[in-house]
Amino acid sequence: MSGETEQARFWAKVNKAGAMPAQGTAVGPCWEWTAGKTAQGYGGFHPTKERMVLAHRYAYEAVVGPIPDGLVVDHRCRNRVCVNPAHLEPVTSAENTRRGFSISTFNRIKTHCPSDHAYSAENTYVSRKGSRICRACARERDRQPHRLSSYRRNKQRSAA
Repeated sequence: MSGETEQARFWAKVNKAGAMPAQGTAVGPCWEWTAGKTAQGYGGFHPTKERMVLAHRYAYEAVVGPIPDGLVVDHRCRNRVCVNPAHLEPVTSAENTRRGFSISTFNRIKTHCPSDHAYSAENTYVSRKGSRICRACARERDRQPHRLSSYRRNKQRSAA
């Protein structure tokens, strides 16, 4: 199979009149992959019968060039089936995660705890697992009778 027919097969499976990105930082319409997709929702292309590559990676390398070692291709348009090279950018895996719509991203952008206390330097500490904890809520939680040590519970009873 020559490289020319491989590229022709690839681009025949692309709709260049796709939707405009609803979110993200990309400009212009998405070029949507219309053939098979992976379980994660990304386009999958078979340059040979034995090998499958992600369609967005194939498009980036075909138009822009090699993806630098250690980087992944981020969809700036947040559309997993988009293969528009203008919407694709090589970034670190950590940066790709930060830009995505994961639980960690939603938690990172929160400015207040569920009780509406600000996540400020004075009112926040970080747990061993890396999550932010509101000091005001922790103090309130620790004042609850069932959380007190037996010594403090007995001391409260005798004072009453």
